[in-house]
Amino acid sequence: MKQRQPWALTPRTRLSRLKYGGLTTLGLERASDVTEISTRIPPQTSRRLKRRGLTTLSLSSRREAAESRAEARDQNPVPRVPRLWRRQFTTLSLNGPGPSIPPSLFSPEPQITELDIWLRRLDVSHDGLRIVHLSDIHHSIYTPLEDVERVVYLANRLQPDVVVLTGDYVTLASDCIWPVARALGRLQARLGVFAVLGNHDFQVDADQMTRALQAHGVDVLRNSHRVLLDGFDPQHACPGSYTLWIAGVDDLWWRADNLDAAIRSIPPQDPKILLCHNPLGIHQAAAHGIDFVLSGHTHGGQVRLPVVRSLYRSKLGERFVDGWNRLDDTQIYVNRGIGKVLLPFRVDCPPEIACFRLRSARRQVGEAS
Repeated sequence: MKQRQPWALTPRTRLSRLKYGGLTTLGLERASDVTEISTRIPPQTSRRLKRRGLTTLSLSSRREAAESRAEARDQNPVPRVPRLWRRQFTTLSLNGPGPSIPPSLFSPEPQITELDIWLRRLDVSHDGLRIVHLSDIHHSIYTPLEDVERVVYLANRLQPDVVVLTGDYVTLASDCIWPVARALGRLQARLGVFAVLGNHDFQVDADQMTRALQAHGVDVLRNSHRVLLDGFDPQHACPGSYTLWIAGVDDLWWRADNLDAAIRSIPPQDPKILLCHNPLGIHQAAAHGIDFVLSGHTHGGQVRLPVVRSLYRSKLGERFVDGWNRLDDTQIYVNRGIGKVLLPFRVDCPPEIACFRLRSARRQVGEAS
């Protein structure tokens, strides 16, 4: 009877080959045979088996295998590539620095829009003032806190003089109010962070939203205004120069807005910036001589399809759905926002961080002359 070689395949191994296809494992009859067989197997057999695609030859014990791998790493060190299994997807992650808060699958990286805004009445002392505008955060299961923190990080990198927030910080859950306020409280701006409320904030709890934001250093303008004095030097100002004001109104849908109260006591000749969640406020703003309006609410349509285009239909038409526009002498910018409602995704409408640089038309006239 022909003597069987000690490394011959056992019946158990043949069954394993039939079951797993290309994944072949050499099984040993007894664990004690490992050391003996590993010293007797021809080297060419090992090489031949290892060249066959996904074929694996296992002849060493667990301890010996660990020692062998350690010796190989010492002789030829290579970067470790951890393999992360997520359901049926295999991801190879290379070691190295990366963003601390990566964007999620259904929340693409926010698009940063930079734009110069020329204001006719802006004094040259405010020329170059940088304003970062965020809107419609909608912290919820569709917009996790990691996405909000990512946006705060990107906004701070722009080194703004002023940060403005134009409402809808939560969607439906009141337990999201304090976490999102805490995240937004990390925004950094030289002259302050100012905010107004949106329709979803009123739907959940407007007063609690106000308390949470103010507790974390955000100045909520509820039909009120503030003056931006830093940087204004009367000694170097031009004749007839004016101070810059920022005003904010409550939500129009809830009929809580009062623009007359918001700009009361502001000299009519001074330049004014208005925070208004709903772009429908452009008509009142133009009638009251507002220079620049910052809004949100529309999400830029959120889902833009080739034929249907934006799923959002504004009463003002597509003119005030997103981006810059104007009505008479009043300019407006409608931010696409950060979060999502109704649908957990955006299509051809990425989240937006807007960064404006205010420019004085007086400086332009002075340089031209």
